[in-house]
Amino acid sequence: MSARWLAGSLASLLLLLPSAVRAQAEWPQRPVRLVLPFVAGGGTDITARLLAQRMTDRLRQPVLIENRAGGQGNIGAQVVARAAPDGYTMLYNTSFIVTSPAMTTAMSYDWRRDLTPVVGTVSVPLILLVHPSVPARTPAEFVTLLKARGTELSYSSAGIGNTTHLAVVRLLREIGASSTHIPYSGGGPALTDLMRGVVQFYMDTTNTAIGYIRDGSVHAIAIGSARRVDSLAEVPTVTESMLAGYTAESWAGVMAPAGTASTIIERFSREMLAVLAEPELQARLEQSSTIPTALGTEAYRVFLESEAAKWQAVIQAASIRLE
Repeated sequence: MSARWLAGSLASLLLLLPSAVRAQAEWPQRPVRLVLPFVAGGGTDITARLLAQRMTDRLRQPVLIENRAGGQGNIGAQVVARAAPDGYTMLYNTSFIVTSPAMTTAMSYDWRRDLTPVVGTVSVPLILLVHPSVPARTPAEFVTLLKARGTELSYSSAGIGNTTHLAVVRLLREIGASSTHIPYSGGGPALTDLMRGVVQFYMDTTNTAIGYIRDGSVHAIAIGSARRVDSLAEVPTVTESMLAGYTAESWAGVMAPAGTASTIIERFSREMLAVLAEPELQARLEQSSTIPTALGTEAYRVFLESEAAKWQAVIQAASIRLE
């Protein structure tokens, strides 16, 4: 048996393989669509585009952000859940993926059945903000004010069931206080009405709020990260100043349609982890208090399940429904 004959036979066998198998081995051969289920211009969008740019360089194919907003993120997730599992459509998801099922039965997909974790990317601490007219400048003063005035005080959120809502619900329940919730159609109007004094407090993401804190438009009471962040080192954490063990963060990661080849998932995860380890990228993220979580596929799967359990308990205790 000659070497030339053997090589020719192997080549012939490769041609007989299904095209999907050959495509997986050569992935990616064309642009990868990363569906972002929120409007353009927000903090999540900015971070996703930064990561997509770096991934484009590493995969040598364009990684394109496609904004598909609506339904608290579930419209975009549904698009990916129904997409072909060929590695060319993926989801840049946030916590809505695990909180939505606890708030509604009208889900058109099941994230455990129809999607598969790929990689955890970043987290952004939430920060408790008050309007400058609120007579509280420390966590202790804020808690005293809440307990004294209760529902006379109101807080905004980016929508019912949004992280900015659930984080406050959990905080209020655990410190034994109450307030009036005013939901908005997004983080922009929720923050705007805080700065106008229409509401008294709001828990926003640090990457959105940091500029307004520094120019005095709002005052920061406490931050939801496990430890203080360098860009806002003067702001105490909730856990050190108000409620031990409390954390509130907006996090993100990537998921793919169920059935996507493990080789594709492993490649995307490996390249994203390499991106998140780049010192230049880390420095850029730090400027907006964004923390690289860099969770590999299995670690991200475990994280999703733990977050689902944590927020389901909060949602059920407060009887929060989206319908």
